[in-house]
Amino acid sequence: MSYFTEAILSALQLIIKFDPEIYQIVWTSLKISLCAAYFATLFGVFLGILTAITEFPGKRLLQQSLNTLMAMPTVMIGLILYGLLSRQGPLGELGLLYTETAVILGEACLIFPLIMNLTLVTVQSADKRLITTLKIMGATTQQQQIIPILSELRYPILAGVITGFGRAIGEVGAAMMLGGNIQGLTRTMTTAIALETSKGDFEQGLALGLLLLFIAFSINMFLQILNSKN
Repeated sequence: MSYFTEAILSALQLIIKFDPEIYQIVWTSLKISLCAAYFATLFGVFLGILTAITEFPGKRLLQQSLNTLMAMPTVMIGLILYGLLSRQGPLGELGLLYTETAVILGEACLIFPLIMNLTLVTVQSADKRLITTLKIMGATTQQQQIIPILSELRYPILAGVITGFGRAIGEVGAAMMLGGNIQGLTRTMTTAIALETSKGDFEQGLALGLLLLFIAFSINMFLQILNSKN
């Protein structure tokens, strides 16, 4: 039996036996990514819809900036926030560096442009008669139009949110820089995979990789279900 086959079998045993260390890391990853997705969605969806239905100078520049931020390397976000949160930084007195809050903040900053841009594109690509219909029904201000638009386009917007969550849970660069990979506190699946593999504990790293792959598969399957409802 080859080394890789033995490693896969050992990894599956860790998963099936519900190894507490493995599932503690999984829970930490899910908790951090869900919190990051929640805050990014709270602001990203609202601002995405508002930007789509409002005309103002610099709108095209804003969209180009969002496209650029979507492609920004994660370590760049980690570097910027590290500078802000370090003891010498302007927010150093808050003591957030190497905490769950710092990792949540980093992941939220990472996926906020993605969620906002996908929401903006979704509204702009919708039937042009939607806004006209809302105005005829009495929605004369942008604030009055946001909730009906959100209700009408809930599935494609939710698909964008799920996409953002998928990117957050697979993040490693910013999570490592801001969280420090502290066991039981900020160690996520991706940072743990990097650590365990470098230590030679390939089985544990592979077990986490398989669980991460399962989560990614579940996210993609959910996205297909949402897309079929559009």
